Amino acid sequence: MPIRYARRLTGRKRSVVANRHLGYALAFVAGAINAGGFLAVQQYTSHMTGIVSAMADHIALGAYDLVLGGLGGVLSFVLGAIASTLMVNYSKRRRLHSENALPLLCEAALLLCFGLLGATLATIEGLFVPLTVMLLCFIMGLQNALITKLSRAEIRTTHITGIVTDIGIELGKLLYWNRHGDRHGRVQVDRQRLQVLSLLALYFFMGGIAGAFGFNGLGYIATLPLALLLVGLALVPAVDDLRSGWRRFRRARQG
Repeated sequence: MPIRYARRLTGRKRSVVANRHLGYALAFVAGAINAGGFLAVQQYTSHMTGIVSAMADHIALGAYDLVLGGLGGVLSFVLGAIASTLMVNYSKRRRLHSENALPLLCEAALLLCFGLLGATLATIEGLFVPLTVMLLCFIMGLQNALITKLSRAEIRTTHITGIVTDIGIELGKLLYWNRHGDRHGRVQVDRQRLQVLSLLALYFFMGGIAGAFGFNGLGYIATLPLALLLVGLALVPAVDDLRSGWRRFRRARQG
């Protein structure tokens, strides 16, 4: 990956194109973790809508232990979003180049832990659920908060319900027949937005295929390529900060 391109993807200076390209990469990662992770922990870990709905069903059925399990997943997702926001705001206040890269490096480190220690973590009970489920939910919250924050809520990557809804809206605009002289104004499709939304859904789907095959064939270790991808996305701004810190340290010593 060219250094300049990597710096634009996760660096402090943002652009619409960089946000979209980062969104595509993270959608792929999220799809792989969500689909592949299901084979590992028997639960979708980015689908908070389904988890909350299942909690309501379990309450009605009196399965309160399963309600607590869902609560553990939701709280882990929220904690991930909180951690991502804290890291971004901490870095922004100190004008670090890696303000958007730190959550990705954290996500990569957690995926490495999951890949190397997954079998062991599955036997450890976390907050009403195995630690593996908590870890994946935390990762999904971490990632979704990052891309939501830096794109100003225009891009989300860990679930595609909203994406598919927006695709339907744009297709509805595309198919709408505008009458000549309509006093209410013409209905126009945003073709660029439709393209972005379609690519996000496609990358999520392709990631899901890759993750499912990877987990099915390799097990927990299939997360290692995803961790390396995240490191590749985030490494350049982090190195820029290390260089800046080293220069300040040398000037301080010389002064």
